[in-house]
Amino acid sequence: MNEGFLKRKGEYNPDVLSCLANLSNDEVFTPPEIANRMLDLLPQKLFRDPKTTFLDPACKTGVFLREIAKRLMDGLAEAIPNENRRREHIFKKQLFGIAITELTALMSRRSVYCSKDASCHYSVVKFAKPDGNIRFKPTRHKWEEGRCVFCGASQKANDRDAAMETHAYEFIHAVKPEEIFNMHFDVIIGNPPYQMKDGGGNGSSSAPIYHKFIQQAQCLRPRFLCMIIPARWYAGGKGLDEFRDKMIHDHSMRELHDFFDATLCFPGVDISGGVCYFLWGRDYHGECTIVTHDGTSATVDKRFLCEEGCDVFIRHKISVGVVRKVRSVNHGETFDTLVSSRRPYGLDTGYRGKKQASKNSVKLHSSGGDSYIGRDEMLDSCGQLSSWKLYMSVVYGERGDFPYLVLGKPVIGEPNSCCTDSYLSIGPFKTKRIAENAASYLRTRFFRFLVLIQKNTQIAPKKVYSFVPMQDFSKPWTDEELYRKYKLTAEEIAFIESMIRPMEV
Repeated sequence: MNEGFLKRKGEYNPDVLSCLANLSNDEVFTPPEIANRMLDLLPQKLFRDPKTTFLDPACKTGVFLREIAKRLMDGLAEAIPNENRRREHIFKKQLFGIAITELTALMSRRSVYCSKDASCHYSVVKFAKPDGNIRFKPTRHKWEEGRCVFCGASQKANDRDAAMETHAYEFIHAVKPEEIFNMHFDVIIGNPPYQMKDGGGNGSSSAPIYHKFIQQAQCLRPRFLCMIIPARWYAGGKGLDEFRDKMIHDHSMRELHDFFDATLCFPGVDISGGVCYFLWGRDYHGECTIVTHDGTSATVDKRFLCEEGCDVFIRHKISVGVVRKVRSVNHGETFDTLVSSRRPYGLDTGYRGKKQASKNSVKLHSSGGDSYIGRDEMLDSCGQLSSWKLYMSVVYGERGDFPYLVLGKPVIGEPNSCCTDSYLSIGPFKTKRIAENAASYLRTRFFRFLVLIQKNTQIAPKKVYSFVPMQDFSKPWTDEELYRKYKLTAEEIAFIESMIRPMEV
C-alpha cells in the first residue's frame, strides 16, 4: 500500500496530498510517494544529523518538508530524546521553504505546521511570525523590452494588477538568493513550476522555467540538489540548449530516474516527453546511475550522460548501443541534411491559396488541404520547389502507452509544389520513384526509433533527424534489411519494436 494511505475499519482514508497530486494544473503537485522516492536518493545519515538544513524553493503543498520532518523526527530520536525539543529544533532550525503563491504558502504551512498561521496555538511549533520558515513574498517581474530579465516571461501575457498573482517566483527573481534566509543549505529539493507564457502562438505559447530553479539552486552550492522536472530538456530547444549542455557534461550528477510516461509519477497529468528526477552532489565526480522506468520494471545503467559525439542525452542504454552501431557503419552524411528548416517556403501555418490553378501558379500543401498560390507569394529557401520531395508534419503528438508512431506519414510532393509551416520539406529527389523509396525508409521502425531518441515533445524539427543515417534511395527499404545492415541483436530489435509500431503505407 502506498504511503499516505491509512487503513481504518476496513476503509482507505486517502492522504489529502495524494488527492491533490491527482489534479491537473499548471503547477503539478507532487504525490507523497514520489517525494519519498526522491528523499530515498539522499544519504540517509543526513536525517540523523541535527545540523542538516533543507530548502524547498518552490513549495506547493509542503509535501517535501512534511516528509523530511517525519524522517528527522525518527532520525534524531537519539540525538534529541525529548520529543518536544526535537520537534522545535527540526521545524525552526532545519526546515525552510519558499512558496510559489500565497495559496501554496497557506497549504504548505497547513501541511507542515498543521496550521496556516505558524504563530498561533494550533501550530505544532509556535513561531514568532505567521510565516514560520515557509515564506511567501509577493515579487514583481522586471520588464525590459517586453520580457522579464529573470525568467523571460512575456510582459503582455503576465503583467497584472498588483492584487493578482504575478507568478514572479521569488527564488528565481532574487539577485542574491543566499540572502533570502541568510544561511547555507545542505539539501535543496523540490518540484519547480514548469513553464511561463512567453507571448507566442497568439498568447498560447509557453517557455520552460524549471531549469532556472536548478541553476539558481546550484549557485547556492548545496551539498545535494534533488528535483523532479519534465524530461524534454534532454534534447534542448526553446531556451534549454545551454542548460542541457551543462547538465549532460556535469559529472556531479549522481543518479537520474527517467520516466517516458509522466503518469507513473503524476497520475492523471499529461506531460509530453515524460519526466525525471535526479540527485546532484556538489562533491561527487563520476558516472551517473541511470534508472529507466517503464511502469512494470526498471533498468539500471551507469554511464556519463553525454555520449561521445552526441549533444543530447540518450535515455536508454539499448538506444546507446544502437546509435553506436549505426555510427560504426555510417561515417558519412546523415538524413537531416535532406530536411528543411521551419517555414521552408516562407508561408505561415494558416496560409491558404485558391481552389483553382492559374498560369504559373504553385500547388500548396497545407493542413487545410491542397490549393494554389502565385510564385510571388512564396520563397524557395530550401531549394526544393522544382524537384520531387517529401512533406513531413512538424507537429505529431501521441498519448498513452508505447508503441508510438513518432511521426506522421510522409506525403509525396511533386515539382512546383510547396507547403506551409505545418510541414518540413525533405529532398530534393530527382524522380518520383526515388522519393517513394525515401518515403519507405521514413516509414520503417528503425528510422522512427532513431528520431524518437531526440524527439521529447510533439515538435519534430530538422535536428531530430540527425541520428538517422543516409541510405541509397535507388531502392526501397524494409526494417529487416536495416536490422541486418547494422547488425542489430534480437534484444535491440525487440526493444525497437516495443517502442515503435508499424506504419501502414
